[in-house]
Amino acid sequence: MDRVDGSDHYERTNNEESPSLLAIILDTNPHAWALLGPTLPLSKAVANLLVFINAHLACNNANQVAVVASHSQRAVWLYPRPHELTPASEDVDMHDVDATKPSTNDADKYRPFALIEHDILLSLRALISSTAPDDVSSTATTQMAGALTLALSYINKATLLFSDSGPSSGDRSSNLANAATEIVPSGLVSRILVLSVSGDLADQYIPLMNTTFAAQRMRVPIDILKLAGDTVFLQQAADATKGVYMQLRSPQGLLQCLMMAFLPDQNARAHLMAPTQDVVDFRAACFCHRDVVDVGFVCSICLSIFCTPPEGAVCLICGTHLALGDYGAKPAVVPRKKKKKKRIINGVETGSARGTPVPGE
Repeated sequence: MDRVDGSDHYERTNNEESPSLLAIILDTNPHAWALLGPTLPLSKAVANLLVFINAHLACNNANQVAVVASHSQRAVWLYPRPHELTPASEDVDMHDVDATKPSTNDADKYRPFALIEHDILLSLRALISSTAPDDVSSTATTQMAGALTLALSYINKATLLFSDSGPSSGDRSSNLANAATEIVPSGLVSRILVLSVSGDLADQYIPLMNTTFAAQRMRVPIDILKLAGDTVFLQQAADATKGVYMQLRSPQGLLQCLMMAFLPDQNARAHLMAPTQDVVDFRAACFCHRDVVDVGFVCSICLSIFCTPPEGAVCLICGTHLALGDYGAKPAVVPRKKKKKKRIINGVETGSARGTPVPGE
């Protein structure tokens, strides 16, 4: 009876694979996609991205996905869509069925895939239609820092919800205590994938670095796939968070690159040879003109960077007086030593005025 009713009979070990949360940031900069259009249109890139999302969800039925659009003026959620405000009255407006709405009852398509595809395409169409010409002409950059902030906030919330519904409080405390020594974090495994087409993001240097340090502390790698252009600070973000940075030379191979390089999560990458960066550009942007500089002046109090000394040698951020030393002074001129004239003795040159001593002299 003891063997039948023993407590070990009901003990079960949890050997299930940890679910993975993939937060995708799609750069929807109109200027960049207009230049990339003849090679890779936005519609084709989104179609390849949807196939990649379906593959990620098919790896584990508990996997999750979130998509954020980094637009010219704002960062917008594509999936999951924000909840619309319900009207105060109980009356519901009735509308005819939109013929252009994608059907979610297709028998040849898995329903969860169809729902995600419908929401992403609907949100993307709404974003493009709501973009005014003045918004496009006012700036040529994208709000990448805001999109990273939204992704990190969603990952933090999803991690807390998963930990509350997962192990007990005692197990959560032990997992948090051992998190610093683990190679791959336990529980919900999260990562960020950025599909970037914009160029320099020097005007967002400070918020980009803040999001990079936040992701590094949360142990969330930031993977970067550059379809066009080159960004210094996204290279640093991938390097600091131990993510993957790749610059796609042929945009036509977007789907192949996504499936081969960015589909494995942290658990799978521990057994694979992930792509690495040969050279990382660690340059910074100055706080005065937002220019990427190799050599600059750093405030010793707030660590602000300036390409040239500020006016009055006063830090523009904290107001501290900067000690520039002898910067700008004329260098001291050291007179050149005169060479000694050589003497010729018996047809032989000597380096000093006196000849070579001879024994017996």
